[in-house]
Amino acid sequence: MSAVLSVKNMSKSFGAVRALDNVSFDVPKGSVFGILGPNGSGKTTLLGIVMGVINANAGDFFWNGHPGSDNKMRKQIGTLLETPNFYHYLSGQKNLEISAAIKERGKEDIPAVLEKVNLTQRRYSRFSTYSLGMKQRLAIAATLLGNPDILVFDEPTNGLDPAGIAEIRELIKELSRQGKTIIMASHILDEVEKVCTHVAILQKGVLKTSGTVQDVLSGSTTNQSAESQKVVIEVSAADMETLYSVLTKMPGIQKIQTTDSILIIEADGSVDSAMVNRFCFDNGITLNRLMLQKKSLEKRFLEITGGTSDQ
Repeated sequence: MSAVLSVKNMSKSFGAVRALDNVSFDVPKGSVFGILGPNGSGKTTLLGIVMGVINANAGDFFWNGHPGSDNKMRKQIGTLLETPNFYHYLSGQKNLEISAAIKERGKEDIPAVLEKVNLTQRRYSRFSTYSLGMKQRLAIAATLLGNPDILVFDEPTNGLDPAGIAEIRELIKELSRQGKTIIMASHILDEVEKVCTHVAILQKGVLKTSGTVQDVLSGSTTNQSAESQKVVIEVSAADMETLYSVLTKMPGIQKIQTTDSILIIEADGSVDSAMVNRFCFDNGITLNRLMLQKKSLEKRFLEITGGTSDQ
């Protein structure tokens, strides 16, 4: 899969503050790529650099293989880095006409983008009458003018109520289904897990890990500590005492917790459920329960970052 965005050894300092420290990752074409981290982790700085708003101190970046200095390439990207300055007394339709005039493209796309963000019926309503979710959907509609293949959003659900967050989540999913590559910075872990296919985790400007969401959850990406790669597996068998005795002899098992009906195994990243099943079978035990506990992205994030804030 080709990279839409490649970030190579990116560093940026603001005085004594190191906002980004030698960050490198690739964004695959067609992905929904989440740049995840607490406030102050460097997410917004990174997006500002790749969109030409801020200059890096060191490193390079490439859009579809073109140098980041290629302004023509960057102008083909739909970007929402901050709340747009829409006119509150004008309609959504009129605000998009102004946005298209500023961009010098996309006026003919206005009916289509309003339909995509489900605002066609409210296109002539004043912006001041829109809900928070509708206002954010109009902002995303503005990024779609000119039909860009790449969209960059900084905290697209920031400040929204649960209903507004759900609206933007479904819109991002729909845009992904239409083949857009979406790069979004967020500190809302649950939303990233629900919409993103890939993720990069930043902490104090340092890239802690990157890869598919599945790989990050399983601990199979690089730059992760042994603790963060730990797996948890639930097992049971007819003879629980013998099962316990057998599992204490299995390499990679770090801890076994006993409950009334199951054993909870904590093991290092070299162990998976198929290996546990085979080891038990080879030692005369047939399991009647074998389940890998799925971690949430929030739990993985806390493991990777140590649960500390960047502020």
